[in-house]
Amino acid sequence: MIPLHFSAEVAQARADGTALVALESTIITHGMPFPQNVETARLVEADIRDAGAVPATIAVIDGRLHVGLDDSALEALGQAEGVAKLSRADIAACIATGGTGATTVAATMIAARLAGIAVFATGGIGGVHRGAETSFDISADLQELAQTPVTVVAAGAKAILDLPKTFEVLETLGVPVIVFGQDHIPAFWSARSDLPAPLRMDDAAAIAAAHRTRAQMGLAGGQLVANPIPPEAEIPADELHPIILRALDEATDQGISAKDVTPFLLGRIFDLTDGRSLAANIALVRNNARLAAEIAIALRN
Repeated sequence: MIPLHFSAEVAQARADGTALVALESTIITHGMPFPQNVETARLVEADIRDAGAVPATIAVIDGRLHVGLDDSALEALGQAEGVAKLSRADIAACIATGGTGATTVAATMIAARLAGIAVFATGGIGGVHRGAETSFDISADLQELAQTPVTVVAAGAKAILDLPKTFEVLETLGVPVIVFGQDHIPAFWSARSDLPAPLRMDDAAAIAAAHRTRAQMGLAGGQLVANPIPPEAEIPADELHPIILRALDEATDQGISAKDVTPFLLGRIFDLTDGRSLAANIALVRNNARLAAEIAIALRN
């Protein structure tokens, strides 16, 4: 098995039986500029600690798969240039060639499983891109959710995606989509979409019980917990819709494709909302981290 490099904090938590929550690293390297990326990562980690669990930020650094980053490693990653964006297809190659890469949802799930971590907090999952019927641009996150037994807490799928198709694919793949505390699926920066919740649960213990029952039944894959952004931080969907369409048109006009699409769109939406999208993103990631910690602790009980 590939050797894992645990931070001192994560190694101690494993020895003590303390609940762990995995965190991705692309939000640090590709989601925000320095120093806001590192500041946000520290806030998210602090939220998990304050809730009684231990954060495990995951990244590949110089060919080593790190589970948990100390403060100096986090700072260095936040300032690094040319960091690869890793998914299922390329994480092994990055490790084998001694590279450095930040983990997406799919790659973080893989690493979390290897480390025995059952719960992972992120911002939003990837999914079916608009126009996928011709481009076939569908995130590996969906297949990962169908095969890797990790509960992922997110504010739904990123709003730049085709949300109906994304959740249709998840249904086809047999991935439980559990909406926390409301009857409609959240839409990332917006607290709700028009899509009804396939499943609703109102407390962390119920979500933990569902995770445990899936394992007992031998069902493959994980769970997606769709956690709405706090109302005071959201950007209403009717306000965002024309902004997203404009950003999509610009991406098409500039010939942007594949892994470059999401960072371009997020950057343009940041500009077009005068930075409100980034503030909302920070709020929802922190909200997801707190819920993930509650679920991880419930799984230990």
